[in-house]
Amino acid sequence: MAIKLVECPRDAMQGWSHQIPTEVKVGYINQLLKVGFDVLDMGSFVSPKAIPQMADTKEVLQQIDLSNTSTELLTIIANERGAADAVAFDQVTYLGFPFSISETFQKLNTNSSIEESLHRVEAIQNLCVNHSKKMVAYISMGFGNPYGDAYDASIVSHWIERLSQLGISIFSLADTVGVAKPDNIAYLYKNLIPDFYNVEIGAHFHTTPTTWEEKIQAAYDNGCVMYDGAIRGIGGCPMAQEELVGNMDTINLLSFFTDKKINQEAFDKSVMMSNGVFV
Repeated sequence: MAIKLVECPRDAMQGWSHQIPTEVKVGYINQLLKVGFDVLDMGSFVSPKAIPQMADTKEVLQQIDLSNTSTELLTIIANERGAADAVAFDQVTYLGFPFSISETFQKLNTNSSIEESLHRVEAIQNLCVNHSKKMVAYISMGFGNPYGDAYDASIVSHWIERLSQLGISIFSLADTVGVAKPDNIAYLYKNLIPDFYNVEIGAHFHTTPTTWEEKIQAAYDNGCVMYDGAIRGIGGCPMAQEELVGNMDTINLLSFFTDKKINQEAFDKSVMMSNGVFV
């Protein structure tokens, strides 16, 4: 199968220390749309008190130019209210929900227990079906957690099974705090992908500059073909811990997947523009 790349400017922007002007976000996202990514994670419909950087997602969406791109848009939501806002936009194809398999982190991130989140997901999935959208379940803390909550591969499998029963067919294992090790990555994809052959299971790695390649290699060798990244590795989850572990750098992803066809000139310009966005 062909490699699918998801570029995540939303993940890069959401924890940035000062507010990025709406017009700067619009210009950057419109440039990224020229590159040829499969999906662009461009914003979120969440509480502006929790993530003030994303308070202008509606305004950004209204100014995005999709007239000459094959890239599809994804927005993150954390509850039914955010989902109702997201499905109102024809421009949005995917709604992403951060479903943590760490009870502690699920409460920190979405102010709900895992079981409560399961009910939210069911309601959101119904909204998606009714509005011809697709839901992506991010399995947050998918490679372990720093809180001492129970974790092993069977827990990951259990929740993918429960969520797939609701009709969700796209998942991404999220290395929320960068704890994933190659052996763990390999074991999960080697077993999950054959067991859940009828769904997509991607990788949203957070990583340090010295561990990125071993993570991609372990996932790719065991069947993973969908990867999230952010140019220059900026970002991380601001709800996870004080010391953020950055996103997978898209530059590194493209150096690994050399056969992935993109508009290199547009990508190089995007990298240059990022210097003016994240200042």
